[in-house]
Amino acid sequence: MNLSLYFKNFFNNSQSSGIILIFCVLISLLIANSSAAEDFQLFLNQKAGTHLFGLEYPISIWINDGLMAVFFLLVGLEIKRELVEGELSSFKNASLPIFAAVGGMLVPAVIYSIFNTGTEYSNGWGIPMATDIAFSLAIISMLGKKIPNSIKIFLAALAIVDDLGAILVIAIFYTEQIHWSYLLLSFGVTALLFMLNFLKVTKTVFYIIPGLFLWYFLHHSGIHATIAGVVLAFSIPTNASNVEISPLEKLEHQLHIPVSFLIMPIFALTNTNITFSSEMVAGVTSTLGLGIICGLVLGKLIGINLFSLIAIKLKLSSLPQNSNWLQMFGVGLLAGIGFTMSIFIALLSFKGEIPIQDEAKFAILIASFIAAIAGFIILSVSSKENPELEEN
Repeated sequence: MNLSLYFKNFFNNSQSSGIILIFCVLISLLIANSSAAEDFQLFLNQKAGTHLFGLEYPISIWINDGLMAVFFLLVGLEIKRELVEGELSSFKNASLPIFAAVGGMLVPAVIYSIFNTGTEYSNGWGIPMATDIAFSLAIISMLGKKIPNSIKIFLAALAIVDDLGAILVIAIFYTEQIHWSYLLLSFGVTALLFMLNFLKVTKTVFYIIPGLFLWYFLHHSGIHATIAGVVLAFSIPTNASNVEISPLEKLEHQLHIPVSFLIMPIFALTNTNITFSSEMVAGVTSTLGLGIICGLVLGKLIGINLFSLIAIKLKLSSLPQNSNWLQMFGVGLLAGIGFTMSIFIALLSFKGEIPIQDEAKFAILIASFIAAIAGFIILSVSSKENPELEEN
């Protein structure tokens, strides 16, 4: 095999991106627990950008709010395509991730509250509600064609709804101040984007430019700016035909490699930056640690599958095509990878309380590790190679 063909196959292999992501996680943990930890953190705290229009932020913010908005754009494009012409094109299929996400947010919050109501940790009920979309999709991508594409799409849609829910929770319960003028400007740009779609504008650049303004306004409003990627994705035109390539499909194709092999690894490298301490270990058996671990691992599993079962029994939804309940259990576990979004909520929940933040971080890391391993194993065991899935 010549070198160019090798790299082409490597970049087209969805498992490769997952392997690189896990490698970056390990490297980040090694750095965070070495003599280079302080220098690495100083680098992430280094400001970049320009004072003009208030666009000077630490590098970590540019990664988490900027680059990840591009990741959300790609996932949003994939979800919209599936809604128009794919696995989510029927109401029964499209509704299931919504019901599942609601259960996957409510049950973990209830479990956490059972452990922590009346304690100093009670404000952290939002921590186990979140799903880390980047890591959960990376783990499931490593299974390749062993599982039906419908399960991957279900997890992606579930994770997006979950993240939108987490963003709303942060905005309503954990944000000190919302700047309404910027939020109104965001609504105005959103209206413009969908007006362009209505007028059948097909040049992608006419969507990207307003999308940048949307990101700016959302970021300054106090709401997590990654939602701009999803809004932008849903405004870009597509079609229900497999013959004609739409602007959405062109952009999706262009973003696949940079997101999978650049943005996600950078995200993993900078966000797994957790320095271990003895205080962290002690917190695992506290009500805080137990609430987080049980909420993320058991709460997500129970909530997602219970609400999915209810929706299916009421004939409001149906199982993803070619899937089974064991695979749904695997997805429920993968959704328990809270990680960066859970850590973000933990920092907001316990502002200035460093020891509690450290305990929460370690509990989130343990829960996410358990959820990732258990979910991967269950999906591997439950899945069989299927010739019908070769084109996924």
